[in-house]
Amino acid sequence: MSLADKVLAVNNDLPIRTDKPIHSGKVRSVYWLTEADSRRLIEEKGYPVAPDAPLAVMVISDRISAFDCIWTGKGGMRGVPGKGAALNAISNHWFKLFKEQGLADSHILDIPHPLVWIVQKARPVMIEAIARQYITGSMWRSYQKGEREFCGIEIADGLQKDQKLPELLITPSTKGILKDIPGVPEADDVNITRKNIEDNVDAFSFRSEGDIDLYEKLLKEGFDLISAELEKLDQIFVDTKFEFGYVTAANGEEKLIYMDEVGTPDSSRIWDGEQYRAGKVVENSKEGFRQALLSHFPDADILLNKGRMDERLALARDNELPESLLMDLSSTYVGIAEKITGKKLEMSDNPKAELLEVLRKDYGLVD
Repeated sequence: MSLADKVLAVNNDLPIRTDKPIHSGKVRSVYWLTEADSRRLIEEKGYPVAPDAPLAVMVISDRISAFDCIWTGKGGMRGVPGKGAALNAISNHWFKLFKEQGLADSHILDIPHPLVWIVQKARPVMIEAIARQYITGSMWRSYQKGEREFCGIEIADGLQKDQKLPELLITPSTKGILKDIPGVPEADDVNITRKNIEDNVDAFSFRSEGDIDLYEKLLKEGFDLISAELEKLDQIFVDTKFEFGYVTAANGEEKLIYMDEVGTPDSSRIWDGEQYRAGKVVENSKEGFRQALLSHFPDADILLNKGRMDERLALARDNELPESLLMDLSSTYVGIAEKITGKKLEMSDNPKAELLEVLRKDYGLVD
């Protein structure tokens, strides 16, 4: 069996029983279960949710997205072997620790297969909750140009690239395009201040102003927990993005939870500690792949300039990357997942057939 066969690149064509459109994101696809199947599984599996809570099957793919494009490789490689399983394993590990340490629950109710979650429907908060412990990436690029205010927070002069910041910075941006918010452009991923959020609690889908404090508390606590755990492995948690949402608990109470994914090489920068102390940044995250893309193409501005999005999409569509680029990334993902979880990553030879068999046999969700 070839490497390409082990990659789950298309995950929105599975015969999972649903009566709603399949939602397909950059990496995950969501299958909303029928009301009857949701009720049946809640009862059969004893999920701790309200009996009428809507459930979904979330299937991760091995697709690789960077600079808002999906990239493919030579030899029919439509993704990165082991990437989906690595992301899920890392998220599962952190979500479990968050719950054990009393931080907050996640949207995950069950893990039928390394590429599959059964989740409770959450009402997302419309914020990409970003926390930064080091100055690097887009923040450093803006700082170099003389910017000293980030999301309403003043930053001191004299910082060096990749330096640790005096304190953890919370620099949120919009999730999706939000309309009619004074001072906030109608575009995805726009930096916002805490005051923007406080003045528009409903627009950002918070239940109350007090929940702004709660999301920041959960972001900081989650960041600190992951940072401390990674430090034990001599890895540095540089920056990350969390997402939050509301779910209804079994007792009918609405609560704020962690959702999407946390502490993964897709949503975070992770650096090797030993190399950093020696003055060198070695990425154990997707950032290494981004840097490789910037070196691979002669005109890096296409990838960095949002005004050249059409050219960028054409670049991703028309260029198959060398297999070695994707395999290097596979090693990074699998390596960091095994380091974090302390277990060998379960990789499937035929992921699609395997996950459908489990969902048919143990969950009755495939006809």
